[in-house]
Amino acid sequence: MSEYAIEVVDVWKKFHRGALHDSLRDFVPAMAKRLVGRGPKPTDLEKGDFWALREIEFKVKPGEALGIIGPNGAGKSTMLKILTKILRPTRGTCSVRGRVGALIEVAAGFHPDLTGMENIFLQGAIMGMRSAEIAQKVDEIVAFAGVADFIDTPVKRYSSGMHARLGFSVAAHLNPDVLLIDEVLSVGDMAFQERCIERMKQFKHQGVAIAFVSHNMQAVAELCDTGVFLSGTVREIGPANQAIGAYVRSAAQQTASPRGGPIDIVKSELLDEAGESAVSVAPGAAMKLRVGYQVHRPISDFHMRFILYRSTDGLKVFDGNLRSEDLGLDGLSAGERFTVDFQFRAHLVRGQYHVASYIFDNPTHSPISHLVPAGLFAVSETRTYGGGVADVELKCGGVVRSTPTPA
Repeated sequence: MSEYAIEVVDVWKKFHRGALHDSLRDFVPAMAKRLVGRGPKPTDLEKGDFWALREIEFKVKPGEALGIIGPNGAGKSTMLKILTKILRPTRGTCSVRGRVGALIEVAAGFHPDLTGMENIFLQGAIMGMRSAEIAQKVDEIVAFAGVADFIDTPVKRYSSGMHARLGFSVAAHLNPDVLLIDEVLSVGDMAFQERCIERMKQFKHQGVAIAFVSHNMQAVAELCDTGVFLSGTVREIGPANQAIGAYVRSAAQQTASPRGGPIDIVKSELLDEAGESAVSVAPGAAMKLRVGYQVHRPISDFHMRFILYRSTDGLKVFDGNLRSEDLGLDGLSAGERFTVDFQFRAHLVRGQYHVASYIFDNPTHSPISHLVPAGLFAVSETRTYGGGVADVELKCGGVVRSTPTPA
């Protein structure tokens, strides 16, 4: 038997845009071709066909969590539906071993006319559990979902958040060997999302294999051991932060202000302490953002703005300003070129970050030029657990032990 709970090998999935046969005239010839063996092969693309997934491969062991990330339309939900056998791959194999708990769409698998309680027993039966087993878990499921006041109400009257809470709670409490979770958790409130992440961490410790589709990069970084960056095919696979970094870099469309103001930002580079390109650094590492400028018209009163963001959720970590007079740059003339090194230390915990550079006119407080992102980097460390932003340089100040007094 394989050591993997989830095993995906060379999976391809084809879809057709629009109606496959919009008239009897189209349908009859197509069926005739199939009957005489002249129809298209599964791997052929006919008019209107497209590959939603191509050459997808990954494996997940018990006790591991895999994050599946990528832009909208990348095939993430399609991949999860193949794992749950809602869809069949056009080509390739997909194996999921053991009892599966899945939440891939809000209210998926719920019967709208049945109450919340009745749907709990229905879902348990679908997962192969006896009524007595389900009954032992009911109170836990209802309490976690926070729908006790509505548990005897038909679920068609539930909000999307209530659907998601009950759906996750059912999937998470009926002893799954494999847990498949889609982005539907985003409809829950912040407290519920945190409970879900903590619950999935418990599952990992208990040996449950998890496949987690999400646009919340911080949740993926916090929960997952491995990441797969999908965009029709596998663009990156590896440690979660590595896959997230590849996704962030691909999604970071650099924007710059239109040329023609008094000063333009023309280039930037992010450097480490040795003067090399900074890609991954340790907490507290010395760094510099080197920005190049071109002056088009005389200017004397402005300030430069440096902003540091956590890329996974857009959290603004730091926002600082330096005035032109402090930099010795008052009274610039047309045609001048100059560079500024913004020096800082990465007192940050593990994650993906990026910096932005701006120039503002002081008298009018209006922006003159900007470059976003001006640099991307990752912080790597293994000391912290459960997220955060700032590295506070935690150390032990000493241990005092007392000797027990004899009885």
